[in-house]
Amino acid sequence: MTPDEPATHPAATSGSDVSTPPIHLRPAVEADIPGLVPLLLRLKRLNEEFDPLLKVRDDADAQSRNVLRAQIADPKAVVLAAEGVGADKNKVVGFVRALVRERPFYSPEFEGVILDIYLLPLYRRRGVGEYLLHEASLALKAKGAGVVTAEFPAQNEIASRFYAKRGFRPITAIHARSL
Repeated sequence: MTPDEPATHPAATSGSDVSTPPIHLRPAVEADIPGLVPLLLRLKRLNEEFDPLLKVRDDADAQSRNVLRAQIADPKAVVLAAEGVGADKNKVVGFVRALVRERPFYSPEFEGVILDIYLLPLYRRRGVGEYLLHEASLALKAKGAGVVTAEFPAQNEIASRFYAKRGFRPITAIHARSL
C-alpha cells in the first residue's frame, strides 16, 4: 500500500473467508480525528489497567487531538484508519499509529515504531490486526525503516503474544518507578 492508496482486507475482495469482517484501510486525515480520539483513549485506558504509571491524564482528550493532528501531518509518522464496511461503512473501527525514528548507534539506521494498534472488539481475532500490522510495516519500510518494533505495556500479555506470534522479540526494556 502506498501512503495515498487505500487497502481493503483480503476477505473483502477474495471471498475466501466470509467470517472475517472486511475493512477499508487508508491513511488517516484530519477529518478522522473525531473518530480516532475515542479509540485512542480506549486503548490508553486499557493500558492504565496494566500499570498505574500509565494513568490517563484528565486532558487526554485534548492531548489525543493534538498528537493525532501533528502525526497525521508528520512525514515520519504513519497513522492509518481502518473503516468498516457494510453497517460500519465510513466508521473508523480501528487504527494504527507509528513513526520512524533514527537509531544513531545501530544498523539499520531507522526504526519503524508501532506505537498503537487498536481494533473494536468485533474486528478482533479474525486476522484484521495482523493485516493492520502488515500494512503499517510496509508503510514504515516505505519511509525508510529497516526494522520494525512495537511499544506496549510490559504486562499486556495479549499484545506480547500477538507480536511474538508474528516474529517480534524483546530487544530492550524500559523500567520505571514513581518519583
